[in-house]
Amino acid sequence: FLNIYGNCIKYNKVGGYVRTDFSCVYKTSDKVLYEWTISDNGVGMNEEFLKHIFEPFAQEKSDARSIYQGTGLGMAIVKRLIDKMDGTVKTISKKDEGTTFVIRIPFKTADVQDVKNNNSEELITQKKTEKEYMKGYAQKNTGEALDITGVRLLLAEDNKLNQEIIETFLRDEGALVKTVSDGQQAVEEFGMCKEGTYDAILMDVMMPKLDGMTATRLIRAMDREDARVIPIIAMTANAFEEDARKCIAAGMNVHMAKPLDLDEVIEVIARLCS
Repeated sequence: FLNIYGNCIKYNKVGGYVRTDFSCVYKTSDKVLYEWTISDNGVGMNEEFLKHIFEPFAQEKSDARSIYQGTGLGMAIVKRLIDKMDGTVKTISKKDEGTTFVIRIPFKTADVQDVKNNNSEELITQKKTEKEYMKGYAQKNTGEALDITGVRLLLAEDNKLNQEIIETFLRDEGALVKTVSDGQQAVEEFGMCKEGTYDAILMDVMMPKLDGMTATRLIRAMDREDARVIPIIAMTANAFEEDARKCIAAGMNVHMAKPLDLDEVIEVIARLCS
């Protein structure tokens, strides 16, 4: 709710409003469904952006470095948390007119005596932080949870929003992340650090100053052992097979198309760094 209200306020306008309507949709002997309708008359969102509002790694177009670019992380978190609670969230928006969020979340009803005693198993809930909700552990075929705790990663990503999103997810999984903003910085950072400093590199392909494939070639050409073997993971909006072949030919180990899937990212990192 903080993320939703934060967006409603941040992307509002002078004299605007944020309104909340709350109601009980239905109630049974053991369950209740509540609905929150949070609306504003702010700047709103266009139809194309609205389609991708819940995608945490959505690739921005050339004209998308706009007032909307800050909504991605918050709404991705909102969607994941509500899904975990078996709820739903719907977004209705029109540019220059405002946005409405409709959230429905079911809850179990507690017995009066249980509330008084405060010791019923129905009321003993596991204390899950937002970090734990966001983990979404990828599973191997064996069912074993993949772990990237302590994995040292160099992240090369020029988009500030995507940086924040990727860092948040990876650090929540226990990884240690160093972020740079373009290919040139990635080459310089890797070249200046001691051998073995990083376990893997996540490399955006389209970056200013030096693109990801050129940066990868320069890293692979360095006269040091880890430069030749360190896993380099390509992140790109280009999902065609030809694009994947170019990334592999440049020296990258894996090609991952945006919007990225968090579970898949964790799985790839764990597999390459095992």
